[in-house]
Amino acid sequence: MWKKIIFLMALGLFIYSCAKVPMSGRSQLALVSNEELLPLAYEQYAQVLKENKIVTNTPQGQMIVKVGRRIAESVEKYMREQGYEKQLEGFAWEFNLIEDDIVNAWCMPGGKVAFYTGIMPICQDEAGVAVVMGHEVAHAIANHGRERMSNGLLLNGLLGGAQAAMGQNPTLTQNIFLQAFGVGGQLGMLKFSRRHELEADQLGLNFMAMAGYDPRVAPGFWDRMSEGKNGAPPEFLSTHPGPGKRKEQLEKQMPKAMDYYENSEYK
Repeated sequence: MWKKIIFLMALGLFIYSCAKVPMSGRSQLALVSNEELLPLAYEQYAQVLKENKIVTNTPQGQMIVKVGRRIAESVEKYMREQGYEKQLEGFAWEFNLIEDDIVNAWCMPGGKVAFYTGIMPICQDEAGVAVVMGHEVAHAIANHGRERMSNGLLLNGLLGGAQAAMGQNPTLTQNIFLQAFGVGGQLGMLKFSRRHELEADQLGLNFMAMAGYDPRVAPGFWDRMSEGKNGAPPEFLSTHPGPGKRKEQLEKQMPKAMDYYENSEYK
């Protein structure tokens, strides 16, 4: 009886706490508000910057900033036009380059972006950076981190949001938060499910196109990523879909992305 009651309560909470992902329209669990989440993410981002060598003032670093600002501006314009501006409340975009051989990049909730120098040779140029930037910004716009944390809270029976969960079990809640953003042995190594990665591919292709970057370069970038060093794919792709699935989706999405590209004010 009690199990049934708990299940019905959880089901009701799930239905009540659903949100929609912009552009894809997918429903997602949203037990945690951005008001609760963003301060935690910003604190974690500051910790990453403190513990690593930041080279944002280099030519490569400034390219990261340029591409990031251009994509962020385009995304904000789109979100306003589509009536999603409230989803950007509390966002504080920031773009940094970290000196490290790691082949990775990520974006925390609220628009806190980091690239590692190890991914720059694969990016090759500004358009390649835009492929990665669009993909990572998409994770933040789609609230993938919030969704992961919400799922973690629900699976552990911690209902009522982050603050309530902290009151119920602070240690477990903290662990769920860290796992939601992939923080573990390698600080800042964000890992998402394949569903989230495919969704970020879809949105990211559109975002780079809106910013005036040719989306047709994306398949070539992912080919270079999948090859990796010595034939082994980098950590960045550890939870990503296979190259075949990725290319199939990119090609399916390309006509729509090209429409955004052809109508971009940056062209």
